[in-house]
Amino acid sequence: MNLKQISQNLNILAQRVGAFIKHEGENFDRSRVEMKGFNNLVSYVDKQAEEQLVEGLRQLLPEAGFITEEDTDNTKGERYNWIIDPLDGTTNFTHGLPAYSVSVGLMDGDEVVVGVVYEPSRDECFWAYKGGGAFCNDKQIKVSDAPALKDSLIATGFPYYDFGLTQQYLQVLGSFMGKSHGVRRLGSAALDLVYVAIGRFEGFFEYNLNPWDVAGGAIIVQEAGGKVTKFTHSNDFIFGREIVASNGHVHQEMLDTIAEHWKKSDI
Repeated sequence: MNLKQISQNLNILAQRVGAFIKHEGENFDRSRVEMKGFNNLVSYVDKQAEEQLVEGLRQLLPEAGFITEEDTDNTKGERYNWIIDPLDGTTNFTHGLPAYSVSVGLMDGDEVVVGVVYEPSRDECFWAYKGGGAFCNDKQIKVSDAPALKDSLIATGFPYYDFGLTQQYLQVLGSFMGKSHGVRRLGSAALDLVYVAIGRFEGFFEYNLNPWDVAGGAIIVQEAGGKVTKFTHSNDFIFGREIVASNGHVHQEMLDTIAEHWKKSDI
């Protein structure tokens, strides 16, 4: 399999779908937003974007199955599976905030081997394939070389539907605020990850995530020289519902900071 060629073709598809999303956002009607669950928004834009991605990906790799956020197609492949978030940051999008993205990862067995995250608002396409490095558009990217948490800007995501661990999270957040240059919350995990890959953030952590939130961005961090795990050193971050991504230098400090407040039974 030519992973580089697949990545390049996926870039074109993601940018085409991203252009559709951006165009729809220019005159978006918030009355057309639906609720999948508490604080879990979806719109016709999410659904149509996912349909376009699935159609294009079927042509790109017919033998692959799908893991999709909007359930357009969840037929599992024997070896290859696309993991798709057509619009990561739907809440931002529906409120007119420009921080959202298209995120797609390709799994070979239990390993992500291709990832693309496209940010329509900035026209930045982040992409990587196993062993090939990480890129933003045509430029190769690397993680920050900041050596310690005190030199770092950290990203996270706030709980928005499952508040059972809120107190632990707020304690962790307070620790990071006191140990770093600050903490940011963009509202798109895929963007948080690729911003680690390009060095805008030194680290990112979040819990209650889904595979489509992280699959595309995680391999981009890794190929940019960064490190990705769960809240422990476990690397089951695609389906493990929690993630820590960093430039590598601050990873242990991030794990230690989380462990100070997060119950061991919760990690």
